[in-house]
Amino acid sequence: MRRILAPVSLTALAVIYRLGLLAINAVPFNGDEAIVALMARHILQGERPTFFYGQAYLGATDAWLTAISFSIFGESVLAIRVMQIALFAVFLLTSYLIAKRVGLTEWGARVALLWLALPPTMLTLYTTATLGGYGETLVLGNIAILLADSVVRDAWCVKRKWLTLGLVAGFGLYTFPLILIYLVPIGLWLLGRKRTWIGYGLAMIGLIVGSAPWWWALIQSGGRELAELAGAGVAGTIPGATYFETLGVRLLNFCLFGASAWWGLRYPWSGVFVLPVIGVAVLAVYVGTLAYAARRPSTSPQRGSARNAKPVLWGMIGVLLITFLATPFGGDPSGRYFLPLYLPLSIFIAMLLQAIRNAKRTFVTLLLAGVIGYNVAGTALAAAVQPPGITTQFDPVTWIDHTRDQELIDFLLAQGETRGYTNYWVQTPIAFLSQERITSTAALPYHLNLGYTPRDDRYPPYTQAVAQADRAFYITTNHPALDAVIRNGLDRLGVAFKEQVIGTYQVFYGLSRKVTPEELGIGNG
Repeated sequence: MRRILAPVSLTALAVIYRLGLLAINAVPFNGDEAIVALMARHILQGERPTFFYGQAYLGATDAWLTAISFSIFGESVLAIRVMQIALFAVFLLTSYLIAKRVGLTEWGARVALLWLALPPTMLTLYTTATLGGYGETLVLGNIAILLADSVVRDAWCVKRKWLTLGLVAGFGLYTFPLILIYLVPIGLWLLGRKRTWIGYGLAMIGLIVGSAPWWWALIQSGGRELAELAGAGVAGTIPGATYFETLGVRLLNFCLFGASAWWGLRYPWSGVFVLPVIGVAVLAVYVGTLAYAARRPSTSPQRGSARNAKPVLWGMIGVLLITFLATPFGGDPSGRYFLPLYLPLSIFIAMLLQAIRNAKRTFVTLLLAGVIGYNVAGTALAAAVQPPGITTQFDPVTWIDHTRDQELIDFLLAQGETRGYTNYWVQTPIAFLSQERITSTAALPYHLNLGYTPRDDRYPPYTQAVAQADRAFYITTNHPALDAVIRNGLDRLGVAFKEQVIGTYQVFYGLSRKVTPEELGIGNG
Protein backbone atom coordinates (compact mmCIF):
# COMPACT_ATOMS: atom_id res chain seq x y z
CA MET A 1 0.00 0.00 0.00
CA ARG A 2 2.86 2.39 0.80
CA ARG A 3 4.37 1.74 -2.62
CA ILE A 4 1.11 2.74 -4.27
CA LEU A 5 0.73 5.82 -2.06
CA ALA A 6 4.02 7.41 -3.15
CA PRO A 7 3.41 7.50 -6.94
CA VAL A 8 -0.21 8.52 -6.44
CA SER A 9 0.87 11.36 -4.13
CA LEU A 10 3.50 12.59 -6.59
CA THR A 11 0.93 12.46 -9.40
CA ALA A 12 -1.46 14.48 -7.24
CA LEU A 13 1.33 17.02 -6.72
CA ALA A 14 1.68 17.38 -10.50
CA VAL A 15 -2.07 17.90 -10.87
CA ILE A 16 -2.14 20.57 -8.15
CA TYR A 17 0.87 22.28 -9.76
CA ARG A 18 -0.93 22.56 -13.10
CA LEU A 19 -4.19 23.65 -11.55
CA GLY A 20 -2.27 26.43 -9.83
CA LEU A 21 -0.91 27.61 -13.18
CA LEU A 22 -4.41 27.58 -14.61
CA ALA A 23 -5.72 29.57 -11.65
CA ILE A 24 -3.37 32.45 -12.52
CA ASN A 25 -4.07 32.18 -16.28
CA ALA A 26 -0.42 31.36 -16.94
CA VAL A 27 -1.17 29.30 -20.07
CA PRO A 28 -3.04 31.33 -22.71
CA PHE A 29 -5.64 29.79 -24.98
CA ASN A 30 -4.19 29.21 -28.46
CA GLY A 31 -5.46 28.70 -31.99
CA ASP A 32 -4.62 25.00 -32.26
CA GLU A 33 -6.21 24.35 -28.89
CA ALA A 34 -9.31 26.18 -30.06
CA ILE A 35 -9.47 23.92 -33.13
CA VAL A 36 -9.61 20.92 -30.80
CA ALA A 37 -12.32 22.64 -28.75
CA LEU A 38 -14.41 23.45 -31.83
CA MET A 39 -14.07 19.87 -33.08
CA ALA A 40 -15.19 18.59 -29.66
CA ARG A 41 -18.21 20.90 -29.73
CA HIS A 42 -19.11 19.73 -33.22
CA ILE A 43 -18.79 16.10 -32.09
CA LEU A 44 -21.36 16.73 -29.37
CA GLN A 45 -23.56 18.31 -32.07
CA GLY A 46 -23.38 15.16 -34.20
CA GLU A 47 -20.30 15.68 -36.38
CA ARG A 48 -17.91 12.73 -36.66
CA PRO A 49 -14.45 14.01 -37.62
CA THR A 50 -11.68 11.51 -38.26
CA PHE A 51 -8.81 13.96 -38.57
CA PHE A 52 -7.74 17.34 -37.22
CA TYR A 53 -9.32 20.19 -39.20
CA GLY A 54 -6.90 21.16 -41.96
CA GLN A 55 -4.27 18.54 -41.04
CA ALA A 56 -5.31 15.17 -42.41
CA TYR A 57 -2.30 13.32 -40.96
CA LEU A 58 -3.28 14.11 -37.35
CA GLY A 59 -6.07 11.99 -35.89
CA ALA A 60 -9.08 13.40 -34.06
CA THR A 61 -8.41 11.43 -30.86
CA ASP A 62 -7.75 14.57 -28.84
CA ALA A 63 -11.02 16.13 -29.98
CA TRP A 64 -13.01 13.02 -29.02
CA LEU A 65 -11.45 12.97 -25.55
CA THR A 66 -12.15 16.68 -25.18
CA ALA A 67 -15.76 16.02 -26.19
CA ILE A 68 -16.00 13.55 -23.30
CA SER A 69 -14.65 16.24 -20.95
CA PHE A 70 -17.18 18.75 -22.35
CA SER A 71 -20.03 16.31 -21.76
CA ILE A 72 -18.99 16.06 -18.09
CA PHE A 73 -17.78 19.56 -17.22
CA GLY A 74 -19.39 21.73 -19.90
CA GLU A 75 -17.76 23.54 -22.81
CA SER A 76 -14.90 25.63 -21.48
CA VAL A 77 -11.17 26.12 -21.74
CA LEU A 78 -10.82 24.60 -18.27
CA ALA A 79 -12.54 21.41 -19.44
CA ILE A 80 -9.95 21.10 -22.23
CA ARG A 81 -7.10 21.43 -19.74
CA VAL A 82 -8.70 18.97 -17.30
CA MET A 83 -8.48 16.27 -19.96
CA GLN A 84 -4.86 17.13 -20.70
CA ILE A 85 -3.99 17.00 -17.01
CA ALA A 86 -5.71 13.61 -16.74
CA LEU A 87 -3.62 12.34 -19.65
CA PHE A 88 -0.50 13.66 -17.97
CA ALA A 89 -1.40 11.81 -14.78
CA VAL A 90 -1.57 8.56 -16.76
CA PHE A 91 1.77 9.42 -18.37
CA LEU A 92 3.33 9.90 -14.94
CA LEU A 93 2.08 6.61 -13.55
CA THR A 94 3.15 4.63 -16.61
CA SER A 95 6.54 6.37 -16.54
CA TYR A 96 6.94 5.19 -12.95
CA LEU A 97 6.21 1.62 -14.05
CA ILE A 98 8.76 1.87 -16.86
CA ALA A 99 11.35 3.23 -14.43
CA LYS A 100 10.85 0.14 -12.29
CA ARG A 101 11.06 -2.14 -15.33
CA VAL A 102 14.43 -0.78 -16.47
CA GLY A 103 16.07 -1.45 -13.13
CA LEU A 104 15.53 1.54 -10.87
CA THR A 105 14.93 0.94 -7.19
CA GLU A 106 11.73 2.16 -5.59
CA TRP A 107 13.58 5.29 -4.50
CA GLY A 108 14.96 5.84 -8.01
CA ALA A 109 11.55 5.39 -9.64
CA ARG A 110 10.09 7.97 -7.26
CA VAL A 111 12.88 10.41 -8.13
CA ALA A 112 12.11 10.01 -11.86
CA LEU A 113 8.43 10.56 -11.11
CA LEU A 114 9.10 13.64 -8.98
CA TRP A 115 11.26 15.19 -11.71
CA LEU A 116 8.49 14.57 -14.26
CA ALA A 117 5.85 15.96 -11.90
CA LEU A 118 7.75 19.28 -11.66
CA PRO A 119 9.49 19.29 -15.04
CA PRO A 120 11.09 21.85 -17.34
CA THR A 121 8.68 24.43 -18.74
CA MET A 122 8.23 22.78 -22.14
CA LEU A 123 6.75 19.59 -20.72
CA THR A 124 4.49 21.59 -18.42
CA LEU A 125 3.29 23.64 -21.39
CA TYR A 126 2.46 20.80 -23.75
CA THR A 127 0.78 18.68 -21.09
CA THR A 128 -1.46 21.53 -19.93
CA ALA A 129 -2.47 23.11 -23.24
CA THR A 130 -3.11 20.88 -26.25
CA LEU A 131 -2.04 21.11 -29.86
CA GLY A 132 -3.94 18.01 -30.89
CA GLY A 133 -2.13 14.89 -29.74
CA TYR A 134 1.03 15.32 -27.69
CA GLY A 135 -0.53 14.14 -24.43
CA GLU A 136 -2.04 11.06 -26.05
CA THR A 137 1.27 10.24 -27.74
CA LEU A 138 3.15 10.32 -24.44
CA VAL A 139 0.61 7.94 -22.90
CA LEU A 140 0.35 5.54 -25.84
CA GLY A 141 4.14 5.51 -26.24
CA ASN A 142 4.58 4.53 -22.60
CA ILE A 143 1.96 1.81 -22.91
CA ALA A 144 3.74 0.47 -25.99
CA ILE A 145 7.03 0.26 -24.07
CA LEU A 146 5.36 -1.57 -21.19
CA LEU A 147 3.70 -4.03 -23.57
CA ALA A 148 6.96 -4.68 -25.43
CA ASP A 149 8.77 -5.24 -22.15
CA SER A 150 6.04 -7.64 -21.07
CA VAL A 151 6.30 -9.56 -24.35
CA VAL A 152 10.04 -10.05 -23.78
CA ARG A 153 9.78 -11.00 -20.10
CA ASP A 154 6.65 -13.13 -19.88
CA ALA A 155 5.25 -16.14 -21.68
CA TRP A 156 1.71 -15.82 -20.33
CA CYS A 157 -0.84 -14.67 -22.97
CA VAL A 158 2.06 -13.56 -25.15
CA LYS A 159 0.05 -13.74 -28.41
CA ARG A 160 -2.59 -11.47 -26.96
CA LYS A 161 0.14 -9.04 -25.89
CA TRP A 162 1.63 -8.97 -29.41
CA LEU A 163 -1.78 -8.14 -30.85
CA THR A 164 -2.45 -5.50 -28.20
CA LEU A 165 0.95 -3.95 -28.83
CA GLY A 166 0.11 -3.68 -32.51
CA LEU A 167 -3.28 -2.12 -31.79
CA VAL A 168 -1.74 0.48 -29.46
CA ALA A 169 0.99 1.23 -32.00
CA GLY A 170 -1.52 1.58 -34.81
CA PHE A 171 -3.87 3.79 -32.85
CA GLY A 172 -0.92 5.91 -31.78
CA LEU A 173 0.21 6.25 -35.40
CA TYR A 174 -3.27 7.41 -36.37
CA THR A 175 -3.42 9.82 -33.43
CA PHE A 176 -0.02 11.45 -34.06
CA PRO A 177 2.87 10.05 -36.15
CA LEU A 178 5.25 11.45 -33.51
CA ILE A 179 4.79 8.08 -31.82
CA LEU A 180 7.26 6.67 -34.35
CA ILE A 181 9.95 7.96 -31.97
CA TYR A 182 8.77 5.14 -29.68
CA LEU A 183 7.79 2.54 -32.25
CA VAL A 184 10.99 2.37 -34.28
CA PRO A 185 13.29 1.58 -31.31
CA ILE A 186 10.67 -0.73 -29.82
CA GLY A 187 10.51 -2.67 -33.08
CA LEU A 188 14.28 -2.94 -33.38
CA TRP A 189 14.61 -3.99 -29.75
CA LEU A 190 11.99 -6.73 -30.16
CA LEU A 191 13.70 -8.02 -33.29
CA GLY A 192 16.86 -8.43 -31.25
CA ARG A 193 15.10 -10.23 -28.38
CA LYS A 194 12.33 -12.36 -29.90
CA ARG A 195 12.34 -14.66 -32.93
CA THR A 196 8.64 -15.25 -33.47
CA TRP A 197 7.02 -14.57 -36.83
CA ILE A 198 3.61 -15.31 -35.34
CA GLY A 199 4.13 -12.50 -32.85
CA TYR A 200 5.31 -10.07 -35.52
CA GLY A 201 2.37 -11.03 -37.71
CA LEU A 202 -0.12 -10.42 -34.89
CA ALA A 203 1.51 -7.08 -34.13
CA MET A 204 1.29 -6.07 -37.79
CA ILE A 205 -2.38 -7.03 -37.93
CA GLY A 206 -3.00 -4.96 -34.82
CA LEU A 207 -1.08 -2.01 -36.26
CA ILE A 208 -3.11 -2.06 -39.48
CA VAL A 209 -6.39 -2.30 -37.58
CA GLY A 210 -5.42 0.38 -35.07
CA SER A 211 -4.39 2.83 -37.75
CA ALA A 212 -7.17 1.91 -40.20
CA PRO A 213 -8.55 5.49 -40.52
CA TRP A 214 -5.10 6.70 -41.57
CA TRP A 215 -4.71 4.00 -44.24
CA TRP A 216 -8.19 4.67 -45.59
CA ALA A 217 -7.42 8.39 -45.85
CA LEU A 218 -4.09 7.56 -47.51
CA ILE A 219 -5.87 5.53 -50.20
CA GLN A 220 -8.55 8.17 -50.74
CA SER A 221 -6.00 10.97 -51.08
CA GLY A 222 -3.75 9.11 -53.47
CA GLY A 223 -0.88 9.17 -50.98
CA ARG A 224 -0.96 12.84 -49.97
CA GLU A 225 -0.75 11.95 -46.28
CA LEU A 226 2.67 10.38 -46.85
CA ALA A 227 4.00 13.79 -47.89
CA GLU A 228 2.48 15.34 -44.75
CA LEU A 229 4.00 12.60 -42.62
CA ALA A 230 7.40 13.36 -44.14
CA GLY A 231 7.09 17.03 -43.20
CA ALA A 232 5.71 18.64 -46.38
CA GLY A 233 3.91 21.21 -44.26
CA VAL A 234 7.18 22.54 -42.83
CA ALA A 235 9.32 22.08 -45.94
CA GLY A 236 11.29 25.14 -46.93
CA THR A 237 11.88 26.31 -43.35
CA ILE A 238 15.60 25.52 -43.57
CA PRO A 239 17.63 27.90 -45.74
CA GLY A 240 19.86 26.20 -48.30
CA ALA A 241 19.58 24.70 -51.76
CA THR A 242 21.09 21.29 -50.96
CA TYR A 243 20.93 18.87 -48.07
CA PHE A 244 24.52 19.48 -47.04
CA GLU A 245 23.89 23.24 -46.95
CA THR A 246 21.10 22.64 -44.42
CA LEU A 247 22.94 20.04 -42.32
CA GLY A 248 24.51 22.63 -40.03
CA VAL A 249 21.11 24.20 -39.29
CA ARG A 250 19.61 20.79 -38.55
CA LEU A 251 22.38 19.94 -36.11
CA LEU A 252 22.09 23.36 -34.49
CA ASN A 253 18.34 22.97 -34.07
CA PHE A 254 18.83 19.56 -32.46
CA CYS A 255 21.90 20.07 -30.30
CA LEU A 256 21.42 23.69 -29.27
CA PHE A 257 17.86 24.93 -29.65
CA GLY A 258 15.97 21.67 -29.25
CA ALA A 259 18.10 20.29 -26.42
CA SER A 260 18.10 23.59 -24.52
CA ALA A 261 14.28 23.72 -24.59
CA TRP A 262 14.16 20.03 -23.61
CA TRP A 263 16.31 20.72 -20.55
CA GLY A 264 14.44 23.91 -19.64
CA LEU A 265 17.43 26.16 -20.28
CA ARG A 266 15.30 28.28 -22.60
CA TYR A 267 11.61 28.55 -23.44
CA PRO A 268 10.29 27.02 -26.69
CA TRP A 269 9.08 30.46 -27.79
CA SER A 270 12.27 32.37 -26.97
CA GLY A 271 15.98 32.26 -27.71
CA VAL A 272 16.84 33.85 -24.34
CA PHE A 273 18.31 31.47 -21.79
CA VAL A 274 16.57 31.14 -18.41
CA LEU A 275 18.58 32.15 -15.32
CA PRO A 276 21.81 31.51 -17.27
CA VAL A 277 24.17 31.35 -14.28
CA ILE A 278 22.15 28.57 -12.63
CA GLY A 279 21.42 27.14 -16.05
CA VAL A 280 25.11 26.40 -16.63
CA ALA A 281 25.14 24.20 -13.51
CA VAL A 282 21.95 22.46 -14.60
CA LEU A 283 23.43 21.92 -18.06
CA ALA A 284 26.43 20.21 -16.43
CA VAL A 285 24.06 17.91 -14.53
CA TYR A 286 22.22 16.85 -17.69
CA VAL A 287 25.38 16.32 -19.71
CA GLY A 288 26.80 14.25 -16.84
CA THR A 289 23.55 12.31 -16.65
CA LEU A 290 23.65 11.32 -20.31
CA ALA A 291 27.33 10.40 -20.08
CA TYR A 292 26.69 8.17 -17.06
CA ALA A 293 23.64 6.50 -18.63
CA ALA A 294 25.61 5.79 -21.81
CA ARG A 295 28.33 3.98 -19.80
CA ARG A 296 26.06 2.03 -17.46
CA PRO A 297 25.25 -1.55 -18.63
CA SER A 298 21.69 -2.40 -19.62
CA THR A 299 21.35 -4.97 -16.86
CA SER A 300 18.64 -4.80 -14.27
CA PRO A 301 20.11 -5.43 -10.80
CA GLN A 302 16.71 -5.88 -9.28
CA ARG A 303 15.60 -8.45 -11.83
CA GLY A 304 18.97 -9.92 -12.81
CA SER A 305 18.21 -9.53 -16.52
CA ALA A 306 19.96 -7.95 -19.48
CA ARG A 307 16.68 -7.86 -21.38
CA ASN A 308 15.19 -4.66 -19.95
CA ALA A 309 14.08 -1.89 -22.29
CA LYS A 310 16.81 0.64 -21.55
CA PRO A 311 18.05 0.40 -25.19
CA VAL A 312 14.62 1.64 -26.27
CA LEU A 313 15.19 4.84 -24.29
CA TRP A 314 18.46 5.51 -26.10
CA GLY A 315 16.82 4.49 -29.36
CA MET A 316 14.20 7.22 -28.92
CA ILE A 317 16.95 9.84 -28.76
CA GLY A 318 18.63 8.32 -31.80
CA VAL A 319 15.43 8.22 -33.86
CA LEU A 320 14.71 11.87 -33.15
CA LEU A 321 18.25 12.82 -34.17
CA ILE A 322 17.90 10.90 -37.43
CA THR A 323 14.51 12.55 -38.01
CA PHE A 324 16.08 15.98 -37.62
CA LEU A 325 18.91 15.09 -40.01
CA ALA A 326 16.77 13.38 -42.66
CA THR A 327 13.44 15.27 -42.82
CA PRO A 328 12.11 18.85 -42.94
CA PHE A 329 11.26 18.55 -39.23
CA GLY A 330 14.91 19.42 -38.62
CA GLY A 331 13.94 23.01 -39.37
CA ASP A 332 11.90 23.30 -36.17
CA PRO A 333 13.96 24.89 -33.36
CA SER A 334 11.14 24.98 -30.80
CA GLY A 335 11.97 21.68 -29.12
CA ARG A 336 8.40 20.36 -29.11
CA TYR A 337 9.40 17.16 -30.92
CA PHE A 338 11.65 16.39 -27.95
CA LEU A 339 8.64 15.80 -25.68
CA PRO A 340 8.88 11.97 -25.78
CA LEU A 341 12.50 12.26 -24.62
CA TYR A 342 11.44 13.43 -21.16
CA LEU A 343 10.87 9.77 -20.29
CA PRO A 344 14.47 8.66 -20.89
CA LEU A 345 15.89 11.84 -19.38
CA SER A 346 13.95 11.40 -16.13
CA ILE A 347 15.06 7.78 -15.84
CA PHE A 348 18.69 8.59 -16.62
CA ILE A 349 18.70 11.34 -13.97
CA ALA A 350 17.30 8.90 -11.42
CA MET A 351 19.92 6.30 -12.41
CA LEU A 352 22.74 8.74 -11.73
CA LEU A 353 21.33 9.91 -8.39
CA GLN A 354 20.57 6.35 -7.35
CA ALA A 355 24.16 5.33 -8.06
CA ILE A 356 25.73 8.01 -5.85
CA ARG A 357 23.05 8.20 -3.18
CA ASN A 358 24.59 5.87 -0.61
CA ALA A 359 27.96 7.62 -0.62
CA LYS A 360 26.71 11.19 -0.97
CA ARG A 361 23.16 11.30 0.35
CA THR A 362 23.16 15.01 1.27
CA PHE A 363 24.75 15.98 -2.04
CA VAL A 364 22.15 13.96 -3.96
CA THR A 365 19.32 15.66 -2.06
CA LEU A 366 20.71 19.12 -2.81
CA LEU A 367 21.33 18.23 -6.44
CA LEU A 368 17.80 16.96 -6.94
CA ALA A 369 16.33 19.99 -5.18
CA GLY A 370 18.45 22.32 -7.31
CA VAL A 371 17.41 20.75 -10.63
CA ILE A 372 13.72 20.63 -9.75
CA GLY A 373 13.90 24.12 -8.23
CA TYR A 374 15.33 25.38 -11.52
CA ASN A 375 12.41 23.77 -13.39
CA VAL A 376 9.84 25.43 -11.15
CA ALA A 377 11.60 28.81 -11.11
CA GLY A 378 11.81 28.87 -14.90
CA THR A 379 8.12 28.08 -15.21
CA ALA A 380 7.20 30.73 -12.63
CA LEU A 381 9.22 33.38 -14.48
CA ALA A 382 7.43 32.54 -17.73
CA ALA A 383 4.04 32.70 -16.02
CA ALA A 384 4.83 36.15 -14.64
CA VAL A 385 5.27 37.77 -18.06
CA GLN A 386 1.91 38.33 -19.76
CA PRO A 387 1.83 38.22 -22.71
CA PRO A 388 3.10 35.81 -23.80
CA GLY A 389 2.81 33.73 -20.60
CA ILE A 390 3.59 30.03 -20.98
CA THR A 391 2.71 29.92 -24.64
CA THR A 392 2.81 27.58 -27.60
CA GLN A 393 3.29 30.55 -29.95
CA PHE A 394 6.78 30.98 -31.39
CA ASP A 395 6.25 34.22 -33.34
CA PRO A 396 5.93 37.41 -31.19
CA VAL A 397 3.31 38.65 -33.67
CA THR A 398 1.04 35.92 -32.33
CA TRP A 399 1.61 36.73 -28.65
CA ILE A 400 -1.96 37.80 -28.06
CA ASP A 401 -3.36 39.20 -24.82
CA HIS A 402 -6.14 36.67 -24.42
CA THR A 403 -7.31 38.27 -21.19
CA ARG A 404 -9.15 40.73 -23.47
CA ASP A 405 -10.95 38.08 -25.53
CA GLN A 406 -14.34 38.52 -23.88
CA GLU A 407 -14.05 42.28 -24.19
CA LEU A 408 -13.41 41.86 -27.91
CA ILE A 409 -16.38 39.51 -28.27
CA ASP A 410 -18.71 41.88 -26.41
CA PHE A 411 -17.56 44.82 -28.55
CA LEU A 412 -18.11 42.98 -31.84
CA LEU A 413 -21.57 41.78 -30.81
CA ALA A 414 -22.54 45.27 -29.67
CA GLN A 415 -21.51 46.61 -33.09
CA GLY A 416 -23.39 43.88 -34.93
CA GLU A 417 -20.13 42.52 -36.34
CA THR A 418 -20.31 38.72 -36.49
CA ARG A 419 -18.38 37.90 -39.68
CA GLY A 420 -14.97 39.00 -40.79
CA TYR A 421 -11.34 38.45 -41.72
CA THR A 422 -8.45 37.82 -39.36
CA ASN A 423 -5.50 35.48 -38.86
CA TYR A 424 -5.63 31.88 -37.69
CA TRP A 425 -4.54 32.67 -34.12
CA VAL A 426 -7.54 34.97 -33.64
CA GLN A 427 -10.08 33.07 -35.70
CA THR A 428 -10.50 29.88 -33.72
CA PRO A 429 -10.29 31.13 -30.10
CA ILE A 430 -12.86 33.86 -30.75
CA ALA A 431 -15.14 31.41 -32.55
CA PHE A 432 -15.06 28.97 -29.64
CA LEU A 433 -15.38 31.53 -26.85
CA SER A 434 -18.27 33.29 -28.60
CA GLN A 435 -20.14 30.00 -29.04
CA GLU A 436 -19.55 30.52 -32.78
CA ARG A 437 -21.70 33.62 -32.84
CA ILE A 438 -18.62 35.35 -34.26
CA THR A 439 -16.93 33.48 -37.09
CA SER A 440 -14.19 34.64 -39.39
CA THR A 441 -11.96 33.34 -42.10
CA ALA A 442 -8.21 33.11 -41.54
CA ALA A 443 -7.44 35.11 -44.67
CA LEU A 444 -4.93 37.56 -43.20
CA PRO A 445 -1.19 36.99 -42.83
CA TYR A 446 0.41 37.18 -39.42
CA HIS A 447 4.07 37.05 -40.44
CA LEU A 448 5.78 40.44 -40.50
CA ASN A 449 6.81 39.94 -44.13
CA LEU A 450 3.09 39.62 -45.00
CA GLY A 451 3.66 36.02 -46.10
CA TYR A 452 0.47 33.97 -46.16
CA THR A 453 -0.38 30.32 -46.77
CA PRO A 454 -3.91 29.02 -47.50
CA ARG A 455 -3.15 26.19 -45.04
CA ASP A 456 -4.01 28.69 -42.29
CA ASP A 457 -7.65 28.67 -43.37
CA ARG A 458 -8.56 25.25 -42.00
CA TYR A 459 -12.33 25.28 -41.65
CA PRO A 460 -14.28 25.83 -44.91
CA PRO A 461 -17.71 26.41 -43.27
CA TYR A 462 -16.40 29.61 -41.66
CA THR A 463 -15.00 30.79 -44.98
CA GLN A 464 -18.36 30.14 -46.64
CA ALA A 465 -20.24 31.99 -43.89
CA VAL A 466 -18.03 35.06 -44.31
CA ALA A 467 -18.35 34.91 -48.10
CA GLN A 468 -22.15 34.97 -47.77
CA ALA A 469 -22.24 37.82 -45.21
CA ASP A 470 -23.24 41.36 -46.19
CA ARG A 471 -20.59 42.99 -44.01
CA ALA A 472 -17.24 42.03 -42.55
CA PHE A 473 -14.71 43.27 -40.00
CA TYR A 474 -10.92 43.00 -40.00
CA ILE A 475 -8.88 42.07 -36.91
CA THR A 476 -5.08 42.09 -36.76
CA THR A 477 -2.61 41.53 -33.93
CA ASN A 478 0.77 43.18 -33.35
CA HIS A 479 1.15 44.04 -37.03
CA PRO A 480 1.49 47.79 -37.84
CA ALA A 481 2.56 47.09 -41.43
CA LEU A 482 -0.61 45.08 -42.12
CA ASP A 483 -2.70 47.73 -40.37
CA ALA A 484 -1.25 50.33 -42.75
CA VAL A 485 -2.07 48.15 -45.77
CA ILE A 486 -5.68 47.81 -44.62
CA ARG A 487 -6.06 51.55 -43.93
CA ASN A 488 -4.50 52.59 -47.21
CA GLY A 489 -6.51 50.02 -49.13
CA LEU A 490 -9.82 51.10 -47.62
CA ASP A 491 -8.98 54.74 -48.29
CA ARG A 492 -8.04 53.93 -51.88
CA LEU A 493 -11.36 52.15 -52.39
CA GLY A 494 -13.27 55.06 -50.82
CA VAL A 495 -14.64 52.86 -48.02
CA ALA A 496 -15.42 54.53 -44.69
CA PHE A 497 -14.45 52.58 -41.56
CA LYS A 498 -13.85 52.82 -37.81
CA GLU A 499 -11.04 51.50 -35.66
CA GLN A 500 -10.85 50.19 -32.12
CA VAL A 501 -7.86 48.93 -30.15
CA ILE A 502 -8.59 46.23 -27.55
CA GLY A 503 -5.40 44.98 -25.95
CA THR A 504 -3.33 43.46 -28.74
CA TYR A 505 -6.32 43.42 -31.11
CA GLN A 506 -6.64 46.07 -33.82
CA VAL A 507 -10.24 46.07 -35.04
CA PHE A 508 -11.44 47.64 -38.31
CA TYR A 509 -15.23 47.70 -38.27
CA GLY A 510 -18.29 49.56 -39.50
CA LEU A 511 -17.11 49.44 -43.11
CA SER A 512 -19.43 51.34 -45.44
CA ARG A 513 -19.37 48.29 -47.71
CA LYS A 514 -17.94 44.81 -47.53
CA VAL A 515 -14.33 44.62 -48.75
CA THR A 516 -12.47 41.36 -49.33
CA PRO A 517 -8.74 40.88 -48.68
CA GLU A 518 -8.25 40.35 -52.41
CA GLU A 519 -9.47 43.88 -53.04
CA LEU A 520 -6.88 45.12 -50.57
CA GLY A 521 -4.18 42.99 -52.19
CA ILE A 522 -3.43 40.88 -49.10
CA GLY A 523 -3.59 37.23 -48.17
CA ASN A 524 -2.91 35.90 -51.64
CA GLY A 525 0.47 34.23 -51.37
